[in-house]
Amino acid sequence: MRLYVSPRAPNPRRVLMFLVEKQVQGLNLINVDLNAQEHKSEAFRAKSPLARVPALELDDGRVLTETRAICTYMEGLHPQPNLMGRDATERAFIEMADRRVEWYLMLPIAHCVRHTHPGLAPLEQPQFPDFGHAQAARARETAAWLDAELQRQPWIAGDRFTIADITAFCALEFARLMRFKPGDEGLHALQAWRDRVSERPSARV
Repeated sequence: MRLYVSPRAPNPRRVLMFLVEKQVQGLNLINVDLNAQEHKSEAFRAKSPLARVPALELDDGRVLTETRAICTYMEGLHPQPNLMGRDATERAFIEMADRRVEWYLMLPIAHCVRHTHPGLAPLEQPQFPDFGHAQAARARETAAWLDAELQRQPWIAGDRFTIADITAFCALEFARLMRFKPGDEGLHALQAWRDRVSERPSARV
């Protein structure tokens, strides 16, 4: 199988972290240069029609896109260690946590960075800085809520490391581009959690 990724982009990093946690090896990694607009080429659009990474090309030629779908597929192929829930109830609560982080933390961070950072201008034309700054405020609201959650539980979805922690970590790492560091803003539980995750081998991808 071939996995199309892009260095430093948060969604490909989510998949790569997930694979390291799963100890999955043997995938052919292909880097797509976003700044060079390789994701918008005719050849890549034939695999990922919406011009998005990551994309997983299966051995039969079909292509899976969307981070969550790729992780769900790999969880099915490699059930252990479990990262998405051992039964219906745990799966639902982990997915809830993961979706909350994805939609209310990662997405506003991405909007902020894409609309305010000059280095992202080639990917976001036109940029709307006012929109980006408004999204930064939304991201900080979610981060404050997450800090409160982590004061009462050790991990994003509860008592163990899951895919929700991967999503939140990649979001916070991307937030460096908007100069957001939880500890500097009094979110000490979130900072301590981030620092613990950063020590995992998967955080080095």
